[in-house]
Amino acid sequence: MADISSTFLGIQSPNPFWLASAPPTDKKINVLRAFEAGWGGVVWKTLGSQVKNVSSRYSAVNFGAKKMMGFNNIELISDRPLALNLKEISECVRLFPDRAMIVSLMADNNRESWHELIKQVEDTGAHGFELNFGCPHGMTERGMGAAVGQDPDIARMVVEWVMEAATLPVITKLTPNVHSVVPTGKACVEAGSNGLSLINTIQSVTGIDLDTFVPNPYVDGKSVFGGYCGPAVKPIALKMLTTIAQNPVTSKVPISGIGGVSTWKDAVEFMLLGASNVQVCTAAMNHGFRIVEDMCEGLNNWMDEKGFKKLEDFIGKSVDKITHWEDLDINYHHVANINQDKCIHCGLCYIACEDTSHQSINLTYGKPYNTYTIKEEECVGCNLCQLVCPVNDCITMVEKRVAPEYLNWKEFQKRGLPLNDH
Repeated sequence: MADISSTFLGIQSPNPFWLASAPPTDKKINVLRAFEAGWGGVVWKTLGSQVKNVSSRYSAVNFGAKKMMGFNNIELISDRPLALNLKEISECVRLFPDRAMIVSLMADNNRESWHELIKQVEDTGAHGFELNFGCPHGMTERGMGAAVGQDPDIARMVVEWVMEAATLPVITKLTPNVHSVVPTGKACVEAGSNGLSLINTIQSVTGIDLDTFVPNPYVDGKSVFGGYCGPAVKPIALKMLTTIAQNPVTSKVPISGIGGVSTWKDAVEFMLLGASNVQVCTAAMNHGFRIVEDMCEGLNNWMDEKGFKKLEDFIGKSVDKITHWEDLDINYHHVANINQDKCIHCGLCYIACEDTSHQSINLTYGKPYNTYTIKEEECVGCNLCQLVCPVNDCITMVEKRVAPEYLNWKEFQKRGLPLNDH
């Protein structure tokens, strides 16, 4: 069996699956239930100055039969007394000493507040800190959360304050509400942050009630931009993770991947793009804590199948597979192929290609059904027909190179080669 135990900044956990800082990590009863279910670690819900939350707080985007494809919240940091949180953190560490206990922090914007909060948390026996530079609502109006993460200079200053006092490993959580996460990530690493985590939630409006005209979630007829997460944000999270993993400064520290992790496959994708572990929230809120059992089993089985003995054997393996468009091979070409034995003759591929792409599919009328075949000379290999086809492996993309040698766009222009009709 593969070894799925994880070490992140020297912090040990039996697997790489941590619960992200959020409602599921808000109190002792939740965290103990999570540890009993098998989670490798938790990031305790953000501690800071006392706040008061509103009602309601959540909304979602559904797509077809998929509930909570995207999840939105306007909840703030922990609204429970700091002393109670600290007491419960200590109790959880004592009861489950083999699990990672990271505490999310968002102190007031001065050095003394950060130093005091750090000292209080270190006394609990926690294993590390995560600095919340990403909360996109509520706290930003106070100059905190994403307001820090959106300004590299401010982020650098706060990390420097933290590193003056912290004796535990420090992870900085980055906001995605920026053009690029790299400038703030670099500033935080240069200021001494031991690791990075990303992404936090994305500002959003998930929908509007067409009877009341009030966006969700609503509070007495009003709403605000909330933080968007869940499966819908995974592609954005993977992109931002890759930019951090490819940068020579930010790639020097371990990265905790966050954003739409719902299955073991999602976790593997994050780790292939440079994450040393992953954090999960929406999936647990949607399905309960026991999903970690499938995550651990799936990861273990996949690693056995691929011959990986430990997580480090595959972490980062896909980072160099993402390059610049100008470096892609123009001579590499795909042509679609329809397996007639698997085709159910629904015509979705034909409609999509005929209406919106390159008119590359032949339609032959017949009884009792129509037949669809590819016009190879017209197919540009865009994949659309394969994507809309409801039958797995019915449409495949077959390699048809234009020429044997590698040719990128820069060389293409340099040679002054003619453009083709496509």
